[in-house]
Amino acid sequence: MSHAPLLLSYPETMVLPRITISGLRGGSGKTILSVGLAAAFAKAGETVIPFKKGPDYIDAGWLGLAAGRTCHNLDTFLVDPHTTVASFASHAKCGSISVIEGNRGLFDSIDPEGSTSTAELAKLLVSPLILIVDCTKSTRTIAALVMGCTHFDPDVDLRAVVLNNVAGPRHESKVRKNIEKYTGISVVGAIPKLTSEDFPERHMGLIPTAEHEWAHDAINAAGDIASKYVDVALVRDIARSPLIGTPRTDQTPITISKPTLSGNRPVIGVARDSAFQFYYPENLQALEDAGADLVMFSLVSGEPLPKMDGLYLGGGFPETHAKELAANTTARDQIKALAEAGLPIYAECGGLMFLGKELILEGEHYPMAGVLPIVFGLCKKPQGHGYTLVDVSGANPYYPAGFQLKGHEFHYSSVLEFNGDESDLAFSMVRGKGLINGKDGMTYKNVLATYTHIHALGTPQWAEGLVRLAAGYCHK
Repeated sequence: MSHAPLLLSYPETMVLPRITISGLRGGSGKTILSVGLAAAFAKAGETVIPFKKGPDYIDAGWLGLAAGRTCHNLDTFLVDPHTTVASFASHAKCGSISVIEGNRGLFDSIDPEGSTSTAELAKLLVSPLILIVDCTKSTRTIAALVMGCTHFDPDVDLRAVVLNNVAGPRHESKVRKNIEKYTGISVVGAIPKLTSEDFPERHMGLIPTAEHEWAHDAINAAGDIASKYVDVALVRDIARSPLIGTPRTDQTPITISKPTLSGNRPVIGVARDSAFQFYYPENLQALEDAGADLVMFSLVSGEPLPKMDGLYLGGGFPETHAKELAANTTARDQIKALAEAGLPIYAECGGLMFLGKELILEGEHYPMAGVLPIVFGLCKKPQGHGYTLVDVSGANPYYPAGFQLKGHEFHYSSVLEFNGDESDLAFSMVRGKGLINGKDGMTYKNVLATYTHIHALGTPQWAEGLVRLAAGYCHK
């Protein structure tokens, strides 16, 4: 399905400099290029606004670190197209240039129409696009691949190509000449095969920035690579060039209803540390907009729990911090007692695991909060991966029955023991794996824990529900 270019009515939307980076497949080098460009632009004094296409926390973290500003996700499966454009524009207008990193291959999508692809997002945002291509053991064929992209969807504004894994000057010259001869598209960079001396960490898109002290070194190295091997000035010119597309100006402004709360604002605790770090900034903002104050704390450090009227446990890697989490008996016991007392708790993925009975890793048993009668283990391959479509089929404190959620899941953990009642699972999976037997969303009193991550711009009912419950708990 092809979207007509959709823009907001105010004229400045058309002059917001932006560039989208995509590849022919996942692992093509677009994260290093996107992060490198963001770092290089920032070093040159630009106010860089980074974006990540799709449901992703890790790449977004790297992009945010490189730009020195929060990275926002753009996803037309989780969020409707108009709201996606509004989100982009509201953030992009605060900077001098926006860098948008795509995901997977340029045209990859959940459907044959390509509705969720990077290509469709670039068209939706009326954004010029740069394609990075892996040239390993190939020359003239690269031109055919680039030409195929231009013919597959001529409405994509493919402005330039960056070559990756170039073997040397002769190899680069052959590929460059063929691309420019047969496609008319400029080659604006050629990145050689990198060694550990060139770039100390090749797994930038796989490891969260909060996990490693060398993150800033990797960002600096990526910026140096972009500055050395890519014509950064030309990329900037492309981002600032006249946009190709006809904007629609018949869109109505987005209004987000905010519940009216009487009394003091409830306080919602957010566990945020190296074990729990996967939070969309819009989710945190939505809680504040709905009337709550947020307080961040760590479950890894052993610090005392803050006073709170609700708790948000996001995703992350509790398995890498199982020892520390298990040792924090005070917090575990307190959270269990608070759940028993009716504290509203919303948990996603890693947060779900923490609320379970225990986590078993390589034969070692690590006790968790024990709110839910579930034992989790870890597998070598993903047990759930991709977009989810969820029907709310059971009673729960947050969503009405019959409501449908759009989200995503990505986890290596699995359920080793489930000693609960399946009637306490509020979600039926239309798409995705979920917890067990095509179900997800474990409930207990005011607790709802699920493998599915949601985005608040696509599911505004989530923040409203959590804040409403927290306000009720606050006034007890």
